[in-house]
Amino acid sequence: MSHASDAALYAQWVELLGWLEAEAAARGLGFEKVADFPDYIYRMERPYELPTTVMSVALNASGQPLMVAAVSPRHADLKNVSLRLMGGSKHWHLHAGESGLLEGKRPFTRARLVTLLDGALRGLQAV
Repeated sequence: MSHASDAALYAQWVELLGWLEAEAAARGLGFEKVADFPDYIYRMERPYELPTTVMSVALNASGQPLMVAAVSPRHADLKNVSLRLMGGSKHWHLHAGESGLLEGKRPFTRARLVTLLDGALRGLQAV
């Protein structure tokens, strides 16, 4: 399967970060950075050319992580974005496509993210 460039992946990651932050705010969830890229942390005085320093974030419900999203660092060979629901086995691996992130061959849209978050929150309410 052919994937888009690394630059496309990181640009699409920034778009996903925006979606995650907006959807967290709309649902009263916490949104927090978990980690920066290692090469950003250790770059010393060198310029940093990626569109963000953020490598992973967590959405929190009542102070507990609900979903963690992360992107591969630049040194990884097969780069992707991962989404993981905490407390369960559900996870997604997304890859860069020509016009956005892909879940397999299917475009990963903001509507798909909304569906995942709504399902996770319904699961929390059922507990």
